[in-house]
Amino acid sequence: MDEPKIYSLGILEEKTYAFALRIIKAYNFLTKKNEFVLSKQLLRSGTSIGANCREATYAQSKMDFVNKLSIALKETNETIYWLELLHDSDYISDKSFSSIHDDGLEILKLLISIIKTSKNNIQKNN
Repeated sequence: MDEPKIYSLGILEEKTYAFALRIIKAYNFLTKKNEFVLSKQLLRSGTSIGANCREATYAQSKMDFVNKLSIALKETNETIYWLELLHDSDYISDKSFSSIHDDGLEILKLLISIIKTSKNNIQKNN
């Protein structure tokens, strides 16, 4: 049996893991402020990003790799939405929001770049 192909994401995996930890801490903070509905959405989408990136490292094909990262991209965009909504409804301070929002945008940009490059490489090889 062939060894599975491992796709390395390097810094993206580190950043999404650290981001997930920040999201968990934000969730704990928000639930102490009795905010349960939006914080649960934030927790779900914010921790899903890293999970999908981790899953992509053992993708079955290059297209599967792109598909897994595309899911992570959608989850990142959703997480940014929940963060903005929580900030604009005064559950998250300006300072806390700015830092975690910037991290989310950085992950979004990394994912867009990796997906774009991967799609271009797939097209070149076909």
